[in-house]
Amino acid sequence: MIRVDAFLVALVVSSALGVVASQHQARKLFSELEREHARAQGLEVEWGQLQLEQSTWAAHARVEKIARERIGMRPPAPGQVLTVGGGHESADPGLPK
Repeated sequence: MIRVDAFLVALVVSSALGVVASQHQARKLFSELEREHARAQGLEVEWGQLQLEQSTWAAHARVEKIARERIGMRPPAPGQVLTVGGGHESADPGLPK
């Protein structure tokens, strides 16, 4: 009988230790999950800022200003503009000629 009692006590103690260990692991994993969620949110904010910065750098007015000031580009005079492709028929009958 003492053997059975000792076995049951050992079984209960090992089960309790297993529960404690699994709860500790679950808390560690939950903490890591929360950190990763915060990191993902920070990355989303940074992505939005980068998209805004990219749209600012690629704005037509900014590109035109840099082309004029740094490269010395100017729009062509009206006599220098040539239109190409006015006399060809379209292969698609639904498109205008």
